[in-house]
Amino acid sequence: MIYFLSGFAAFLLSVFLTFLVRKYSLAKNIVDAPAQAPQRKIHDKPIPLLGGWAIFLSFIIIAWIIALFSNRLFGGFFLPKYLIGITLAGLVLMIGGYLDDKYHLKAKKQIWFPILSALIIIAFGIGIPYITNPLGGILDLNTISWTIFSIHTLPFKIVLFADVFAFLWLIAATYTTKILDGLDGLVSGITAIGAVIIAFLSLSKEVTQPETVILAVILAGCCCGFLIWNWHPAKIFLGEAGSTWTGFMLGTLAIIAGGKIATALLILGIPALDILWAIGRRVIARKSAFVSDRGHLHFRLLDAGLSHRQAVLLLYTITAVFGSVTLVTKGQQKLYALISLGAVMLILVLAVALAYRYQVKLKKRPIN
Repeated sequence: MIYFLSGFAAFLLSVFLTFLVRKYSLAKNIVDAPAQAPQRKIHDKPIPLLGGWAIFLSFIIIAWIIALFSNRLFGGFFLPKYLIGITLAGLVLMIGGYLDDKYHLKAKKQIWFPILSALIIIAFGIGIPYITNPLGGILDLNTISWTIFSIHTLPFKIVLFADVFAFLWLIAATYTTKILDGLDGLVSGITAIGAVIIAFLSLSKEVTQPETVILAVILAGCCCGFLIWNWHPAKIFLGEAGSTWTGFMLGTLAIIAGGKIATALLILGIPALDILWAIGRRVIARKSAFVSDRGHLHFRLLDAGLSHRQAVLLLYTITAVFGSVTLVTKGQQKLYALISLGAVMLILVLAVALAYRYQVKLKKRPIN
């Protein structure tokens, strides 16, 4: 019952706060105007930004209410300092996102906010102690550590290899959803799907973390509430803050759930591979990796003839299928699943390219 109530409360609060944030964004003229980047914009009128604030505030408010008025969140492995770290790190991303949406910061300035957020998470003790080898055995990342200080017997440490790995993982997860945010409802829906999968995984005998389940269902509820407003045609966008915080939280939950990196990779696999493809394209074309374009898979699906909703639902389906695989596979089986995901990505790219060429030929065909 606590899981249902947590998710439902987050859903209702997110719906309401999105309404308020939308009004604020319109009043302050913080909007995404098509004229700012016409080659990438698929909407024809200004759309309010800052939607990520509604999701973030809903998540933090519900999480802290449960933490302060019950023993459900701090009753086990999940320590108060973890929620403090999540709150502060999220606030940094929110502030950075607000500044970017309002003042259109350059990419080299934007990146400092995710970096600081990742460092905050690590400083508050959320890390990856080991990596499981899918072929057998584990790689211990806690071999080198230093205790910096302690508060009420709670140590704050630097764990060299674990912290470096966690930092790189969080930055990667943050930018995966940021770059994925190109279609209405895409990031909020995929985040909700990912959160639900992490919740089910955390209920399994292998993990058994009810605290992680609560956080995951809250995140899913917040995203679903926002999706009411963000479904095509969107009435509000996530904005920079929301597009980065959603991936950041999925990455954080994957760490909290026992370092389930393979699970998160299967959830975010298609967009992650899309990013690698985009980087490769830009390097070959001698373009900056920070310059956005319409070469991403979600845009290619539109160019190939899919409707906006069809493209989003297709990516939802792939995310749900491969994410669900993690619930029934272990070790080496997950490695096979990741390889299969790469094959699906390759087939999808080839299919989209062929469909796009066919569309171009039809347009060029003379009318008799």
